[in-house]
Amino acid sequence: MPIPTPHGGVLQDLVIRDAAKQPQLLKESESLQSLTLTPRQLCDLELILNGGFSPLTGFLNEQDYNSVVSDLRLSTSINPATGKGYLWSIPITLDVDEPTALSLKLGQRIVLKDLRDEKLLAILTIESIYKPNKHVEAKQVFRGDPEHPAVKYLFETAGDYYIGGSLEGLNYPTHYDYVESRKTPTELRKEFHNLGWDDQNIVAFQTRNPMHRAHRELTIRAAKDIGSTGHILIHPVVGLTKPGDIDHHTRVKVYTQILKKFPDGLATLSLLPLAMRMGGDREALWHALIRTNYGVDHFIVGRDHAGPGKNSQGVDFYGAYDAQDLLKQYEEELTIKIVPFRMVTYLPEEDRYAPIDTIDLSKVKTANISGTELRNKLKTGDEIPAWFSYPEVVSILRETNPPRSKQGFVIIIDNEEKIGDYLSFALQSTLNQFSGERRITKLGENHLDSFLINELVKAGSGVIVTTNSSIKSIINEVGNGNSILVKSGQESAVVNGYAAESNVFTISNPNDLTVVIKEITTYLQQQGFY
Repeated sequence: MPIPTPHGGVLQDLVIRDAAKQPQLLKESESLQSLTLTPRQLCDLELILNGGFSPLTGFLNEQDYNSVVSDLRLSTSINPATGKGYLWSIPITLDVDEPTALSLKLGQRIVLKDLRDEKLLAILTIESIYKPNKHVEAKQVFRGDPEHPAVKYLFETAGDYYIGGSLEGLNYPTHYDYVESRKTPTELRKEFHNLGWDDQNIVAFQTRNPMHRAHRELTIRAAKDIGSTGHILIHPVVGLTKPGDIDHHTRVKVYTQILKKFPDGLATLSLLPLAMRMGGDREALWHALIRTNYGVDHFIVGRDHAGPGKNSQGVDFYGAYDAQDLLKQYEEELTIKIVPFRMVTYLPEEDRYAPIDTIDLSKVKTANISGTELRNKLKTGDEIPAWFSYPEVVSILRETNPPRSKQGFVIIIDNEEKIGDYLSFALQSTLNQFSGERRITKLGENHLDSFLINELVKAGSGVIVTTNSSIKSIINEVGNGNSILVKSGQESAVVNGYAAESNVFTISNPNDLTVVIKEITTYLQQQGFY
């Protein structure tokens, strides 16, 4: 099967398209008002500029935004084969705060800058300045659960106004890591040609997690299922994923090792600078359209594809097969074919993997390790069997996920009363006498930075913080599993929903700190820190 035509018929690489007039655009940009992008906006802009978001040539204006939210289609870009707007399921918007919106006007041209180095990336001609109904967007696009990460972002982080308009490309964002694997759609299509895959089937595997032996098996089976000349594109997201996910540096090292385990000539790797929304079925459709632009004709869609799991009540944000059902609904309009994810399981008596739907579970012994079990094994340092993952992969994961005994932690003392200062000194003295390499650092209110505290924790330090203002941000940054909260007085064990009872302690007797110190040290020992 030939490499598919991009979504919308033309690969909209704006940097290539506008290369001839780049000198004039750069000259013009010197006199234009500038806007520095957020991390999500930077990811979105990169994929507009390189054609990954074709047919988009800018951030959605109000008309297209409303159409995407309500109908999963663009309104200003019409598919001649159907007479309808081209499919597009996730709003790509340039959000700003109210003062910024009021400083702009229709028809104005502004230059967009990279937040990391102020590199000029594009010039936007403003077509719309509008205040979206975020409640409608949350419900229509993400189903409205206030705990959904995209809904939380929408209301807690995104600006209240959207700026829509067409773009002229100046430069792609500059990346300094894994440059050889960061291929634009144009570059990846050329690679497929050079590999001789022009008339062969290619199946893309979307992932934001490390890969193990089961993933290798299922992708190889997917390649066989699509034809005798099937190939694999491992296409992991390295933009923004779900909070708490393993960092992309660790994951890319894993993908590089896994690639060596495939038969020669079967698979290739390319990194996708996407800002995921964890949007379930709508996101699955979005992912499929993006892979079409990257030159792939088949796409693996699994159970709960791009879903964020469960909310605090244990309810799934999306149904297990919602993504596959939505893609089936639009399959006649898609040029990419969907390959349903076939879960594989290990058969220890035969030392092989097999699709779980091909075996009789009542007669055949199987083995598997869940994500939770894997994290626990990393935490405790227990052996991870070779049948589950390759030793090279396990070694990489252990480097960035050391056992509890080598992990750091933060003890946050709510310092509304002076007793917090007394406790911080007492804790530092107590914990520094323990054996081990962990250093205990004490920080006061004037030295609080959630990012730096997390860096100390990741480096294995124990950090004691006294504060009455930064509790939420510190726990968000470090994570609940490596945070301990100490409150003074008889108060609730749960603070803003950010800490569970097991790691929240109360100073009930200000005249006797030894009680809470013993409780904290016992907890640290039970958790494996000591």
